[in-house]
Amino acid sequence: MTEQPKRGLARNTANYGDRDFALYLRRSFAKSMGYSQAMLDRPVVGIVDTGSAYNNCHRTVPELIEAVKRGVLAAGGLPLPFPTISLCEPSLFPTSMHYRNLAALDTEAMLTAQPMDAAVLVGGCDKTVPAQLMAAASADIPAVQLVTGPMLATPFHGERLSACTDCRRYWAQYRAGNVSDERIAEIEGRLATTAGTCGVMGTASTMACIAETLGMVPLGHGSIPAVHADRLRAAEEAGMLAVRLIEAPVRPSEIITEHSVENALRVLLALGGSTNALIHLTAIAGRRDIRIDLDRLNALSDSTPVLVDLKPTGEGYMEDFHSAGGMPALLWELRDLLHLDTIDATGTPLAQRLAEPAFVDRRYIRPRAEPVSPVGGLVALFGSLAPRGAILKRSAATPALFETEARTVVFDGLEDLAARIDDPALDVTASDVLVLKNAGPLTPAGMPEAGYLPIPQKLARAGMKDMVRISDCRMSGTAFGTIVLHVTPEAAAGGPLALIESGDRIRLSVRERRLDLLVADDVLATRRAAWHPPATPKRGWDRLVAEQVLQADEGCDLAVLRAGG
Repeated sequence: MTEQPKRGLARNTANYGDRDFALYLRRSFAKSMGYSQAMLDRPVVGIVDTGSAYNNCHRTVPELIEAVKRGVLAAGGLPLPFPTISLCEPSLFPTSMHYRNLAALDTEAMLTAQPMDAAVLVGGCDKTVPAQLMAAASADIPAVQLVTGPMLATPFHGERLSACTDCRRYWAQYRAGNVSDERIAEIEGRLATTAGTCGVMGTASTMACIAETLGMVPLGHGSIPAVHADRLRAAEEAGMLAVRLIEAPVRPSEIITEHSVENALRVLLALGGSTNALIHLTAIAGRRDIRIDLDRLNALSDSTPVLVDLKPTGEGYMEDFHSAGGMPALLWELRDLLHLDTIDATGTPLAQRLAEPAFVDRRYIRPRAEPVSPVGGLVALFGSLAPRGAILKRSAATPALFETEARTVVFDGLEDLAARIDDPALDVTASDVLVLKNAGPLTPAGMPEAGYLPIPQKLARAGMKDMVRISDCRMSGTAFGTIVLHVTPEAAAGGPLALIESGDRIRLSVRERRLDLLVADDVLATRRAAWHPPATPKRGWDRLVAEQVLQADEGCDLAVLRAGG
């Protein structure tokens, strides 16, 4: 028997007990698709295809894959696209987060089971890029991340619109009775008019910037608009880079390190980025056995200014950030705060990739001396209500609410919230705190982006714009408000949040990083004795999630998928 080569189609041959026969069979089937022997002798680049008619963010995936293939062929490789799960936030029940780990598992399995020497990961919508990075970190084959890019904002009646911050802004006005049925229907057709991910600094754009910081996306590529010709050129370059990685491998384990993860945290804070990105980065790091410490997050937040002025916390859109200088300009501004020894997929240290940009539009990327905020966009809170932490996006919150002690109005789950939030008889005042429980990762709700609890209709119609809202779920990266998220442990895990009742008092202190439930221990003990955990689903993915999913401070990954299991 000849020794099996370690490249191209000869990798990972099927287990028939005869490797030569397995390769012979594989080549014969490949030739049935019209490949020549010369092509089949080339090294293979697998291309992860997440195109789907359900996924508007991935509308351009077919043409991106063609551009990747062009780059692979030009560099001497054989491009082989293959499908994996496609995750689109508005299209999935109960929420796309419920399937992020399934997509990561699917992608990792195909990266390791199929014959490929390197991979290009094509994705965009919120949970897709995290899933692909988690998979790449675990599979640890040379890989390049290619994001689909953000949509363009649409001029509309003297302003610009782009999903989904503007969507939420107008919907809040509609609920308050300030926008008519005809107007909201007109706006619905103008919010997203091009292909691409949400055009604000939501989760998709934040994750693209984080992937760029980690080094999995070539510098300058993360923010290119989806419909720009440069996006196709970036795809071609990704294909060429993947082939170069076969000759000079740089693996995700060399790129995703403690230093690169800390750089990514710095960038997340400087962007005023999505709270979801913290969960995703924690999960990605966990695949390399790197722990994100929320106390360390607070230390970084206190020494990292917000420099990017985009919606939902500012006025700009992703196309503005890109034309303003994008990540190369932001990293230059932060250079003294970063670990410069980290490498990207080319093996080049960050110190060598940084260069002073010729032009920066300071409307969108501020200089260090004139930040949007002198401190970072996120803070972690701890206390009797959140023993393992909770997250507040202070850059999107109302400072007047940062120090609050108030009565609670509690909703036991999403159905309870939907049934009562707009009830005119709801016992709620402008000074109360809204609390949603039983919506975390262990629940059938799947930790949805429901933390952005709507202002009760009777308060919204009275002009109320913000109030403190607390939950064990998430909120969209495009949302805004004084919202405490990811309370850990969640209610379904028996955390203190499970015991809270309407009328209890809560104390929030951003200054002290505290979130406390002001209820006597003996009262809580009585409530705990009466509490019982939710029923476990009987079968399928839902049951696997219920048995394996971890809490927010561990990235909500499945335990068995983390480094070491």
